[in-house]
Amino acid sequence: MNIQFIGATGTVTGSKYLLSSSSQKILVDCGLFQGLKQLRLRNWTPLRFKPSDIKSVLLTHAHIDHSGYIPLLVKNGFRRKIHCSQGTAELCKILLPDSGYLQEEDARFANKHGFSKHKPALPLYTMKDADESLKYFHPVAFDHEFDLGKDLTFTLFPAGHILGASMIKVRNGKTSLLFTGDLGRPHDIIMKPPESIKETDYLVIESTYGDRLHGTREPKDELAEVINRTAHRGGIIVIPAFAVGRAQAVLYLVYQLKNEKRIPDLPVYLDSPMARDATNLYCSYGAEHRLSTPECASMCRAAKIINTPEESKQLDFDQAPKIIITASGMATGGRVVHHLRRFISDERNTILFTGYQAAGTRGEALVNGADKIKVHGEYIPVHAEIVQQDSLSAHADYEEILNWLENFNQPPKMVFITHGDPLQANSLRIKIQDKFGWNCRVPEYLESVDLK
Repeated sequence: MNIQFIGATGTVTGSKYLLSSSSQKILVDCGLFQGLKQLRLRNWTPLRFKPSDIKSVLLTHAHIDHSGYIPLLVKNGFRRKIHCSQGTAELCKILLPDSGYLQEEDARFANKHGFSKHKPALPLYTMKDADESLKYFHPVAFDHEFDLGKDLTFTLFPAGHILGASMIKVRNGKTSLLFTGDLGRPHDIIMKPPESIKETDYLVIESTYGDRLHGTREPKDELAEVINRTAHRGGIIVIPAFAVGRAQAVLYLVYQLKNEKRIPDLPVYLDSPMARDATNLYCSYGAEHRLSTPECASMCRAAKIINTPEESKQLDFDQAPKIIITASGMATGGRVVHHLRRFISDERNTILFTGYQAAGTRGEALVNGADKIKVHGEYIPVHAEIVQQDSLSAHADYEEILNWLENFNQPPKMVFITHGDPLQANSLRIKIQDKFGWNCRVPEYLESVDLK
């Protein structure tokens, strides 16, 4: 086999791995680049291969940085099967059309207000393109080996992280290659831990938090402090949250804190139809997470659902203290951008980030102390309190990754460290080499490696 790294190198986004055998080419993950402009421009650059030449796509999970390029792949000629877990397929039915809708809305807004240099601004793909791509999804079960034809097979293993998240092991005769995707945490608030793996010849592992630990404070205690502090000021808490994973964790903690009377009885709004639909799915996949049926039902009722754009706009006119949970988690687009525009200049308010903020995003700028942010071509001053709560992360930190690696009975021939900024990836490389003495490599963008 040969692997080419065409995404998630030098960055946490754009996950794509081209795997070639003597008989076929398959693509593992098919994500969008996000964050810095030079990365986002890669989404518009033609791929180094013909989509029609790809025999299968294997998808680790539904997050857009792993799945969001699929509609464009299909639009450009891919017509084969996309294999993933059932949970991932269900989530992609929610996330991909929403991604197409946002692409169209961004282009429409740019054309209306004339702040794009492209005349006219066009979407990368449309909601119709995303709907079309869903026809090619073929869900499979965890822990069963499936034949891709010729010389390749694959198996999905639970990865934690979010519903449906999978590690993928591909076999070619005697050679095996494991992709961790995004590796979940052993003590996540909602999700069960990633499955232990005993062996693989080659390993592709993520490094989002390869240089840091999440801390030992209880997430519920941290969240209570932020809410109480802001409520005491008479402020509003805006929580940019990934619609799948983080939004559900926040909802569950808010439900618990209110039930325990540890925070004021503020109105809570879930302003993300995508997060609403994803939250409802948790009740159908109880085997993958820790919540009981009553807990899952209570989480779903913890907030008032905001469905229409008109209802979302009304939230911005009401200055009473409240909690708004909204997407996107890095504040790159969606309804959160309008809430930031309205609330970020008031020092009584708090913007609470609950996950990783990629370089070049509004979220990254804010958590690093930006005194103004650009929204729809206009700079808005920042006076609200900005908080980042990493304890809610759904990614394993470096210690949790090292503990997971201890399950291996023998070292892989090579560990490829991806899905991290350069500092994080190199830090994890050093830590794995120091602890285990394994061969590690941080691949470059478009690097190709033969696997023997």
